[in-house]
Amino acid sequence: MPTRILLVRHGATHLTADDRFAGSSDTELSEAGRRQVERLAERLRGVPLAAAYASPARRTIETGRILANPHGLDVVAESRLREIAYGHWEGHTRDEVRTLFAKEYTRWEEDPLAHAPQGGDSGMDVLERALPALRSIVRRHPDQTVLVVSHKGTNRLLISALLGLDPRSYRKRLNQEPAALNVLDFADAAGPQLRLLNDTAHYAPCPF
Repeated sequence: MPTRILLVRHGATHLTADDRFAGSSDTELSEAGRRQVERLAERLRGVPLAAAYASPARRTIETGRILANPHGLDVVAESRLREIAYGHWEGHTRDEVRTLFAKEYTRWEEDPLAHAPQGGDSGMDVLERALPALRSIVRRHPDQTVLVVSHKGTNRLLISALLGLDPRSYRKRLNQEPAALNVLDFADAAGPQLRLLNDTAHYAPCPF
């Protein structure tokens, strides 16, 4: 039996609705985000979860607690699962960043794996901490199902790297909606089988 990772993005926040960069901003879930996560919790109620981990941000910890509560589990904070830090872009909308930091944004768009906003993280920075963290969770829970709650960018980078996709194109190739569910089955800690990607059937008519 493989180790099954339920990789979840946190629910929506007020910054999500405005399309603002909120990597290291410690925002909480909006009411809409809580409803999204509560519906996912109901969907996962019958799943035999062995453990729950989350990035230490308020929005991910709250998401994790809502999902783990029906299973009687505490959420373990894992700092290496935190989101990309966007430096001086934090709190700005995408259109504002395109205007205020045009050259920097263009370089980042071309190669987000190598380039970072001033004071922020590159995609490689994120992978160097998040990938070992996820693999350590897999090794810690052989043959069990585990909840892992992280962020849009971090999830996309992890999935890209684990499936052998070019991480430089993670922003163009993969999406992660708020409270989206991904399912990865690990026969070992190296390469998983993707069973479900960016699924929001618990709160939307269809995931796209």
